[in-house]
Amino acid sequence: MSHTNRGRAQDRARVAAGQDYEVRYEADKEGVSKAEVKDAVHDVGNSRKKVEARLEEGE
Repeated sequence: MSHTNRGRAQDRARVAAGQDYEVRYEADKEGVSKAEVKDAVHDVGNSRKKVEARLEEGE
């Protein structure tokens, strides 16, 4: 696990739906809207694997 500049652990296996840059990154990566990413996080939780699987289902 990497650390932020403030020494906090950073978990790359999760999508922080409250952070615009995380939502935007995931939306660009999956080719969907930011709203779809937020809906997926709301539906399946913040696990990146589950969110990506949900987004791929919708295609």
